[in-house]
Parts: sequence; structure tokens; C-alpha cells
Amino acid sequence: MRGPTGLSPATGTVVPMTSFAYAVSREGTQVGPPPLGLLGRLDREEAEGRLLAPGATRAEGGGNRSRPEEPDAYRTCFERDLDRIHHSRPFRRLAGKCQVFVAPADDHLRTRLTHAIEVAQVAVGIARPAGLNVALTAAAATAHDCGHGPGGHASEPAFSPFVEGGYHHAVYGADVVLAPLNLCVETLDAVRNHSWNRPASATPEGEVVSWADRIAYVCHDFEDAVRAGVVSADDLPAAVGDVVGRTRSAQLNAFISAMLATVAETGRVGMAEPEAEALAAFRAFNFERIYLRPDSVAQGERFGAVLRALVEWYAAHPDGIEEGAAANGSGGVDPVATAVRHVSGMTDRYAFAMAVELLGWDPARLPTGV
Repeated sequence: MRGPTGLSPATGTVVPMTSFAYAVSREGTQVGPPPLGLLGRLDREEAEGRLLAPGATRAEGGGNRSRPEEPDAYRTCFERDLDRIHHSRPFRRLAGKCQVFVAPADDHLRTRLTHAIEVAQVAVGIARPAGLNVALTAAAATAHDCGHGPGGHASEPAFSPFVEGGYHHAVYGADVVLAPLNLCVETLDAVRNHSWNRPASATPEGEVVSWADRIAYVCHDFEDAVRAGVVSADDLPAAVGDVVGRTRSAQLNAFISAMLATVAETGRVGMAEPEAEALAAFRAFNFERIYLRPDSVAQGERFGAVLRALVEWYAAHPDGIEEGAAANGSGGVDPVATAVRHVSGMTDRYAFAMAVELLGWDPARLPTGV
């Protein structure tokens, strides 16, 4: 009689097992063997070939990467990308980078991390029923803002003088910040081109991420601004509220449903009217009343001054960067590029601490909350 067996994670082949361990329950929870056996990468690749839309992106083997890798036994190439992003430092540091409000006292206001999670939820909510590759969509949406520096969009004009061609968070995120993860080119393309001022993504999943980003931020930034007292819920224009509702859940449902209706009717990624007009009106309102209000502009300018000063200090004092802290595709021996890489990875709180410690800044000069 053959003894207990299992599958090798490296090869997917059957290997003998001599003992078992269980969590909590002495004998383990009885589930029975999987009806089709353990589903590996090849099983899911085959399922994608049958079930995804004709234009959806298919996973294949180890994936198209700058550094070739052997395929995983269980995960598709895009599932591996998502796992790497979840476990990465750039993704974790998004918890300390602001979405709209810098280091707010109210813990319920969004950070870049919670924004990324919400974008991924919206994007997957579109991709799954549309027959697109969910793993690729989730990976790109989760990583899309890893190139943001401290202070969110305020970091882009601050870093631009130090970067050839200027600093764009989407491009920098794909080409520099995420480079050490050796992600698939399709994932990186979707990150690089998620912003609407960039070229269209090469995949429909990337286009979904672009829409999901805009849908998520206009809805939750307004909700946060109401909570922070910057605007009132009654300020929402009728061109928005009368079309997609006045709660975030209703708005998300309306925008996602309008996109799915468009995919079903046209076979292309887009959004039906009048919801698309409502989304544009929502964004225009947010820019006027939230993002470009005088206090927000002043906050961004103060943050930019902090970041420029830190880049200049680290470029002149490269020994001040701990070994390995700025290691990635941007570094090399260029002290300015290394300084930008280091400062761009900082959380808001750490950037402020370094401004006080290294530059002698008065804490009263630092940007504050709302």
C-alpha cells in the first residue's frame, strides 16, 4: 500500500509525505479531496482560454518579463505579480502617503493604500463580469500608485527638475519603483499608462484600471472632503447626484454598471452616457472645490519645498542614504537619481521627520492636515 502523498510546490509532481500538521483542530477540518484535484497553473491557463473574452489578456507560462523566470506550479504569471506587489515595500508604504489630506488626525480619511485597494475593488468588479483577466487587472490596480512620492501629486512638480523628462508617478512607478519585482510587461504597461494624460494601455485590463482609478477617487475624495468639512454633501451638483445618486455605494454601482453595459453592447471598454457625463462633472467639481482650493494649493507648495530640499540634501550627502534603501533601476552612481529614488519612497511622516532632523526645519513650516 502506498503511503500518504502530496504535490511538490516546485514541480507539481506527486511526492511522498510522512506526517501532517493541522491548525487548531486536532485532526483538521474535513473538506474532502478537491473534485478536480488540485488546480495548478496549467488548469487555470486552460480555463482562461475557454472562458475569457476574445480580447482579454491570457496568462502564459512564466510571463513576459525583463528577466525570464520559470513558471510557477500553481499560480499564473499575473497571480504571481499580484502576490509580489502585496508583499512589496512600495505597496506597504502607501499606507503612510496621503491621498488628498496630509497626515490627517481623522483615521477614517483615505491614504494612498486604501485608495489603491478601492481602485482594485472597482477594477475587478468590472473585469470579472466582462470576461477580462482578473489577476492582471487586480495586480495593475493594486500597484498603480506605487510611484507616488510623499504628498501625492505635489511630489511630481517637486521632483520634476531632478528627473530627465520630468517626474510622472505612473511612469516612475512602472520603470523605477516596481522594477526590482520583475513584473510582467502587461502589468507594468497598465501601471505606466493608467493616468489619462498618458497613452492608452496596450490591454483592455489596463483600460479598466484607468477608468476604475477615476471612478474610485472622485467618489471617495468627495466623501472624505465632506467628512473633513471642506464641502457639504448638499454641494454635490445635480448633474452628478440626479444621475448616479448621492451615496458612494450608489455612485460606484451606477458607474460600474454603465461600463458593463458598454462592454456588453459594443465589446469595447468605455462608459455609457449619461453616466460618463456625470463622472466628468463630478471630477470637475472636485478639482474646483477640493483639489485646487487655496488651502490645498498652499499645502502642495509647502510640501514641494520640503521634498526639493530633501533631494538636494541627499544628493550632496549620499552617505546619508542607508545601504540598499534606494537600490533599484534608477540608482547607479548618479547621486541625484539616487536621492530622488530615496525621497520619493518616503512616507509623509518620515519626510517631515527628515526635514526637521537633517534640514533643521521648524515643524510649524510643515504642511498640516486639512
